[in-house]
Amino acid sequence: MAKRATIYHNPKCSTSRQVLAMIEAAGYKPEIVEYLKTGWTKKQLKELFAAAGLTARQALRTKAAEAEELGLLDGKVSDAKLIDAMIEHPVLVERPFVVTAKGAALARPKERVQEIL
Repeated sequence: MAKRATIYHNPKCSTSRQVLAMIEAAGYKPEIVEYLKTGWTKKQLKELFAAAGLTARQALRTKAAEAEELGLLDGKVSDAKLIDAMIEHPVLVERPFVVTAKGAALARPKERVQEIL
């Protein structure tokens, strides 16, 4: 039986594409979630961040124009507000997140995925 992994993927992102290739090369049959299409739920984000040992602030894609436009780069913005913004604007979540039986990780740099493969 193939090893299972889930990647929260943006096919336009080169890091995300490279991590997907690394997962496949390691013998995994990945479930690919294109989160920009499917969006996020509050429960999903909280569980994903907790599993990866990250706060919403650490998972914020600060390069996204929306992060600055919405004033989210201010360190005083709460995790709850960040998560609400991430639900409304899925692009605000850094990518790619990968989940396997060994845990969850934000694969930035891409080599971090090796920790859970």
